[in-house]
Amino acid sequence: MLYLLGDLADQFSAFNVFRYITFRTGGAIMTALLFIALFGPKIIASLRIRQGHGQPIRADGPQSHLLTKKGTPTMGGLMILSGMIVATLLWANLANPYTWIVLGVTVGFGFIGLYDDYLKVTKSSHTGFGGRYRLAVEFLIAGIAAYCVTLLDTDPFATSIAFPFLKDLAINLGIFFIPFAAFVMVGAGNAVNLTDGLDGLAIVPVMIAATSFGLIAYLSGNAVFSEYLQIHHVPGTGELAVLCGAVIGAGLGFLWFNAPPAAIFMGDTGSLALGGMIGAIAVTTKHEIVLAIIGGLFVVEAVSVIVQVASFKITGKRVFRMAPIHHHFEHMGWTESQVVIRFWIIAVVLALIGLATLKLR
Repeated sequence: MLYLLGDLADQFSAFNVFRYITFRTGGAIMTALLFIALFGPKIIASLRIRQGHGQPIRADGPQSHLLTKKGTPTMGGLMILSGMIVATLLWANLANPYTWIVLGVTVGFGFIGLYDDYLKVTKSSHTGFGGRYRLAVEFLIAGIAAYCVTLLDTDPFATSIAFPFLKDLAINLGIFFIPFAAFVMVGAGNAVNLTDGLDGLAIVPVMIAATSFGLIAYLSGNAVFSEYLQIHHVPGTGELAVLCGAVIGAGLGFLWFNAPPAAIFMGDTGSLALGGMIGAIAVTTKHEIVLAIIGGLFVVEAVSVIVQVASFKITGKRVFRMAPIHHHFEHMGWTESQVVIRFWIIAVVLALIGLATLKLR
């Protein structure tokens, strides 16, 4: 919306700043942060009243969680998404189709997570939306988004995947790009969802990934920078930096209330939506493989669950004391704060490695 003020730059030169993505990204960060600072306490109070006993805690999890986390309200993703959407609508160029594609995935996944959280709270159970039906809806949303991405560019690169460290290698998947891209979005959404198990554990790595992909989107959308770095230029994707900024601001505001001991949990409403959003940005910027590096922490969390389930079904034995892997370290004696902070450090290191691929080609 405020982007349109840039059209007045010919009459008032000061309005020229609204044309700059960097300025509007900063504005989105501050707007989302301010929104949550103002309305966060009211949202938490409302959710606490409506949910009563709060999010159900797994009985087979660490016993300390039954004491410290019981009664904490969930659906904190509503707070994050509200701030993020308000900031995006205010600062982003709404004529940019990539803005709506990524927003569509974010909101769509958010609704799935919201329904899942609603079932958990009303049933007082940690099981919610049936896995198969949930994945089917996720793939439907992600598939539509992937198809829309292919329509934005008739060039063969629109259906290709690029490889880090190799500047000229790109494989054209053709029609198979759509299921591949959908898998990236769905995988990212559920990986972040599995990571969200401790106070502050998911939101900080999400902000780190959003910062990284905000930079990647800005560079990929800029012809000069993408040529210098020899990464694939995708016109229009620079605008996604504004969305990433909105997530960073909303994440900072949410972390104020989610810091241990958490006053509210993100829930599937937030984790599924934010993961899907990061996956969608990775697809649009042609950095799907880099996502596996920057979001390596999420990948490890998801793989730990897959390995645990597969091992138990095949051999009857568990590889980890508990999955996802952050609970394994809790059972090993790490305190919650130790797990969270050490995982944050890992997320920072992986993000730096992922960003290094922009230059090492």
